Amino acid sequence: MTSLPAFALEVPVERATLANGLRVVLSPDHSAPIVCVAVYYNVGMRLEPPGRTGFAHLFEHLMFQGSQNLGKMELVKLVQQNGGTLNGSTRTDFTNYFEVMPANALDLALWMEADRMRGPVITQAELDNQRDVVKNEIRVNVTNRPYGSFPWIDMQERAYTNWHNSHNGYGDMADLDAASLEDVQAFFDAYYSPANAVLVVSGDFDSGVALDLARRYFEEIPAAPRPVPPDISEPRQEEERRWSRVDPLATRPALAVSYHTPPRGTPEFYAMGLLNQLLAEGDDSLLHAELVLKRGLTGELDGGLNFLGHMHNAQTPLFWTTSLIHDDSVTVERLLEAFDSVVEPVRQTVVDERTVARLRAKARSGLLRTIAEGSYPRFGLADLLASFELFEGDASNVNQLDARFAAVTPEVLLSTAQEYLRPTNRNVLALEAGASSNVETEAAS
Repeated sequence: MTSLPAFALEVPVERATLANGLRVVLSPDHSAPIVCVAVYYNVGMRLEPPGRTGFAHLFEHLMFQGSQNLGKMELVKLVQQNGGTLNGSTRTDFTNYFEVMPANALDLALWMEADRMRGPVITQAELDNQRDVVKNEIRVNVTNRPYGSFPWIDMQERAYTNWHNSHNGYGDMADLDAASLEDVQAFFDAYYSPANAVLVVSGDFDSGVALDLARRYFEEIPAAPRPVPPDISEPRQEEERRWSRVDPLATRPALAVSYHTPPRGTPEFYAMGLLNQLLAEGDDSLLHAELVLKRGLTGELDGGLNFLGHMHNAQTPLFWTTSLIHDDSVTVERLLEAFDSVVEPVRQTVVDERTVARLRAKARSGLLRTIAEGSYPRFGLADLLASFELFEGDASNVNQLDARFAAVTPEVLLSTAQEYLRPTNRNVLALEAGASSNVETEAAS
């Protein structure tokens, strides 16, 4: 095994489970008087039940509308009045809520999140209002925006075969319209129990004090069984699949190429992360060199293993996807020929150890940027800790990341490329620009 970096990641991690099943993760850091409090619920876009497409997203909005002790938007006002900031999001496999506060506001932040976990106070008027807010968000961000569903919704709906992975979790208008107050209560009861959540505190605090506060505010919330997770597995893909879709708002065509990834936590998964660095991440990547600099087929391209985050904050199955926008004069066949001229040699030749070491350094640099998370100090680390606790059962696994990347030898990189970058594991989506209809065709493999 390759030696670890001189400064291997050593994040302080303390874990506890309260009597009601709530998992608590503490990571003290006294370098700045800031604290992040984050609660992650293990329900996201693909974990929501059939018939309730977009409900996880809708519920994220509803959880800001008031609770037993705080009226509508009072939580937001309290955070801002105390010099903090906050947000929430719905991702593939979780919904999160967090505050970044001055360290002396830890007590307040924990109390507010516990009050929210006890249950929102939602009236029919609030449900109707937030349903309209979500529908308008979908219009603004997806349906009335060029490339709004490309490639994330477009590719998922076509390339996955399991409904949980393939449905549009951002929100289906008909399912949103069908949501009732009874549905809201049932969703809360099923997915927002303490046992289905992780509380993370990162930043400047005393661990003993933080754990005592967590017990005081959260432990009396009634326990409930953790929901049975759905089967989200995907079969091995055995043939290339291609689609095209017209985007009437797009001014230029676009192309996305996706491959199923290895399972999370395996050596091959981390090899796929390094292959992303080699092929698509940054101006020194091989695809950028060939398609942008050498051939001038596109001005830039994007690559990654997670449409709604990074490789560490989602379960698998995932796609490694490369996407780009190009001129009308550039055909899909020409782009794929250039793409294959880069990918196929990687599938045939062992990359030297010096190159692999460079890829590890790039991946580590990206990880450190993720931890830093400039917009919300301490949140990037909290996100990683919550993800490892949710998906691997132990937040301290974050400290294995250097070792996991170091275990990727040139031979593992080659075998991963041979299996997961094979043409029969590939999905190709061409976005056509400028037509007035959304006619979709499926091309022969």
